[in-house]
Amino acid sequence: MQLLLGSGGFRTDERRAIYVERMRDHFGDIERVLFIPWALDDHDRYVSLMKDKGLDAGYVLEGIHTFPDPAAAVEQCDGIYIGGGNTFRLTAQLHQAGLIDLVRQRVADGLPYMGVSAGTNVACPTMQTTNDMPITMPASFKTLGLVPFQVNAHYYDGQIHVKSGSDFVEHFGETRDDRIREFHEMNDTPVVGLWEGGFLQVRDGSIQLVGSNARLFTRGSEPRDLTDGDDLSMLMVSSS
Repeated sequence: MQLLLGSGGFRTDERRAIYVERMRDHFGDIERVLFIPWALDDHDRYVSLMKDKGLDAGYVLEGIHTFPDPAAAVEQCDGIYIGGGNTFRLTAQLHQAGLIDLVRQRVADGLPYMGVSAGTNVACPTMQTTNDMPITMPASFKTLGLVPFQVNAHYYDGQIHVKSGSDFVEHFGETRDDRIREFHEMNDTPVVGLWEGGFLQVRDGSIQLVGSNARLFTRGSEPRDLTDGDDLSMLMVSSS
């Protein structure tokens, strides 16, 4: 299984360079990648923005919405990339189109999969560690289950500070750690809090953290801080 799971936040030259390098290494010599833009409302604009910002890494991104038969597009593609946006909308559309089992099987058979933000969320067993608003109700919170752990994309530690004038004021809202702790009050599945700019690169059972730090949460244990380059392969044998 070949997965590249990103958090997002590729807005600096350094982060984009890592993004392009990893994407090129991941998809290799194929020319076209099936891109699923269903996490955003304007699909054509999404595909155009990916190209305009260089986030296509030189590949031809073919929007799945341009195909009359989405299932056939998945069956025939050489690589698949699911982009970020709202995870509820994305999950609902994946279920509606009947693609959950098909994508899972194709990736299990060796199709390279890339996800960023919402596209990383749906690579997990469920979408239950998303940060997004429930703007629609999917048929199920169950997602692709390409990995046996959850990811909280766009993770940060500590409190939020909001800029007010020239000062930064503490927000006092729930932290990501608080929300993940709530998840573990009702679920056993480990959660990786993945910082902006980071990737989890999964290759045939091995996992490497690339480009950022992360924090690993397991039920009943203190969180463990992770650094760029750490081997997280033990997570592939985790189960909920």
